[in-house]
Amino acid sequence: MRNKLRIPEKVYMFLVFAFLYAPIIVLMVFSFNESRTRGNWTGFSFKWYIELLSDRQVLEALYNTLTIAVVATIVSTIVGTLAAVGFMEYSKNKRKILLSINEIPVLNPDIVIGIGLMVLFTALNIEFGMLTLIIAHIVFTTPYVVLSVLPKLKMMDRNLSEAAMDLGATPMQTLFKVIIPEIKQGIIAGAMMAFTLSIDDFVISFFTKGKGLNTISTTVFSMARRGINPTINALSTIMFAVTLILLVIVYLKTDNKENKLNEKEN
Repeated sequence: MRNKLRIPEKVYMFLVFAFLYAPIIVLMVFSFNESRTRGNWTGFSFKWYIELLSDRQVLEALYNTLTIAVVATIVSTIVGTLAAVGFMEYSKNKRKILLSINEIPVLNPDIVIGIGLMVLFTALNIEFGMLTLIIAHIVFTTPYVVLSVLPKLKMMDRNLSEAAMDLGATPMQTLFKVIIPEIKQGIIAGAMMAFTLSIDDFVISFFTKGKGLNTISTTVFSMARRGINPTINALSTIMFAVTLILLVIVYLKTDNKENKLNEKEN
């Protein structure tokens, strides 16, 4: 029998990562393109980064996006963490029911949530704007925080909280001094996911933003009709670089903690 051609695993990995990151690399390269025309390289330039600093529309959209994301992340992290802690106090069957309800917004198409919230705000006569956007983002990010925190709660030794209560700690002291330190990594992961989802969202924001208020995603959508401004490429490159730096910092801190724990154990 003839030997079959076997492609090394490293080649597979390279192809997968090339497929995933090729669009980002192209975007980053053309953010330094002097030409406004996409796909036509005319020379290296920081032109669009300089223009980004004076582009009021894009900067305002960035400010709105970050404001909404920060507020929604803080609220959803608090609500999601408390909900996850509360879920653990129920019996196994009741917890399954609550988790199933929590997963509905995760599995539901964004357009259903967006239209549903739009109808709800209209029925309640709430004026569309920053408030409706923040509420909408809290609604769809909170379930992800719950799903991030729950695994850490399941791994935690329940005897710790019971021992703290037996020694005289109040429920609030037990929560802040025992439970939260034990599930801190899950809370951070949930907060990062909520922040990322909030910045990335378009569909729900489109239906709940109202007139005159735009995020980065809705701004890009409105630009697509008449041609996207290359300053968006510059902004996207900066955001990707900041995200990458944050991930490296988190990884290094986690790695240092693991190394310290290993040294103590040895």
